[in-house]
Amino acid sequence: MLEIRKSADRGVGTLDWLDARFTFQFGPYTNPEQIGFSDLRLLNDDRVKGGGGFATHEHRDTEVFSYVISGALAHKDSMGEGSVVGAGEVLVMTTGTGITHSEFNHSATDEVRFFQVWLSPTVKGATPSYAQRRFDDAEKRGRLCRIIAPPSADASAGSGADARAPLPLQIDGAVYAGCVDAAERAELPLAEGRYAYVHVIRGELTVNGTRLHEGDGARVRHERMLTLTDGRDAELLVFDLRPRELPEL
Repeated sequence: MLEIRKSADRGVGTLDWLDARFTFQFGPYTNPEQIGFSDLRLLNDDRVKGGGGFATHEHRDTEVFSYVISGALAHKDSMGEGSVVGAGEVLVMTTGTGITHSEFNHSATDEVRFFQVWLSPTVKGATPSYAQRRFDDAEKRGRLCRIIAPPSADASAGSGADARAPLPLQIDGAVYAGCVDAAERAELPLAEGRYAYVHVIRGELTVNGTRLHEGDGARVRHERMLTLTDGRDAELLVFDLRPRELPEL
């Protein structure tokens, strides 16, 4: 069963440097019916003008990632990490006992578009950590590429880690990214009882017989397989989630 969340129904946040769309309740967008799904707490589509950005702020016990679509994002944090995250790159942070960080558009003139995502952790009070890597279009073309998974032997960004491995976060599930166009077909099996959330970043495609367009999302329950077909330059994120309705806030 798919419960559709239409793009036009998302919350809107605008500042002189920001144009944002909020899938779930956040900041100026208040909607008690949209406070998250399972462990997915935040899914913001942010477009930041040149020179703009999010000043230093704190997180605790939240698994955070940024997925850059276009432009470049400058990151700094209290762990001493500082980097530029380009298009196709993903930055993850376990905030655990607490960190501060900031994200700004690396360019003074060009827009950066990125998704800011928060997930509930499986372990609270963890030691904060950071990782970053690029996922090439070829890794996502006609398939769902696992970009984030719980820490394990194949989910590490440390020295000697497999460059193809997903990035580690303390979550019950996984996050996938995919690109589907024309005759391409991608499938993702779901374990019995698992939930999922699908979000279309750009383009359009059919998910289990339902047409989704850019900005649309879908809560997925009681399905054993996600089948993605008939894409038109589609890029999407898919979250494999435990069977619970609302996240721990």
